[in-house]
Amino acid sequence: MKKLFFTKMQGIGNDYIYFDCFKQEIENPNELAVKLSDRHFGIGGDGIVLICPSKVADAKMRMFNLDGSEGKMCGNAIRCVGKYLFDNAMVDKKEISIETLSGIKYLTLYEGEDGKIAKVKVDMGQAELEAEKIPVTLKKGKIISEKAMIGNKEEVITCVSMGNPHCVVFVDSVDGLDLEKIGPVFENADIFPDRINTEFIEVLGRNKLKMRVWERGSGETLACGTGACASAVAAVLSGYADMGKDITVSLIGGELTINYTSESVMMTGAAAVVFNGEVEI
Repeated sequence: MKKLFFTKMQGIGNDYIYFDCFKQEIENPNELAVKLSDRHFGIGGDGIVLICPSKVADAKMRMFNLDGSEGKMCGNAIRCVGKYLFDNAMVDKKEISIETLSGIKYLTLYEGEDGKIAKVKVDMGQAELEAEKIPVTLKKGKIISEKAMIGNKEEVITCVSMGNPHCVVFVDSVDGLDLEKIGPVFENADIFPDRINTEFIEVLGRNKLKMRVWERGSGETLACGTGACASAVAAVLSGYADMGKDITVSLIGGELTINYTSESVMMTGAAAVVFNGEVEI
């Protein structure tokens, strides 16, 4: 048996099991994600995150969904990584860089009253709108308010990549949606060769959105940072929000503030420790 030490953290309800790989080695992270993410027989979470050394940034983040698949990027998780690094004196600055499979991301850390990090702003980089780079197989340059067959139903979709693929759908109300039924239909639709994360958005007012999300490999989660970014981008492109202004995205787990410009998408939100523990594998 091998003993592993972990920290359970959450960013507005998007919870992962974090392993400090500066101090320990994790074998078979895909299998470990499946085993430990189970909320009845494991620790419970949306997956696991490895905080690793990097040759090009202050640290490297690897994240694995609860089905064992490795994700390229997670906006809520990277905020928690920033908090972990500062709170554990692994960095001594408030402007840091994190290597991901979607490139290097730059974070600004904000202390709370206890001297620990309470909020993090992440430069998520530019939004990618070209269909073939998301990827989406529709023969269009950009998928903005386009009609597409999803399963047996025609939907109006906007597709964005924030380092991972997103499909945004605007609806009258998100409360009554049966995501357990419709989420997998979007995720596995033929037009999305790498599967897709899907955001269902209700417009509450100018620059105010309400969101539910179906994440590929994880199902419905309480929050998705990259999804909130993609939704804000889609809202601007669809005329519901303003470029260069703060957009409030309300998720089941809490709120994120997104600001979309031609240069980048900035995301600001909370990060918190749930508990520390050890597990034998």
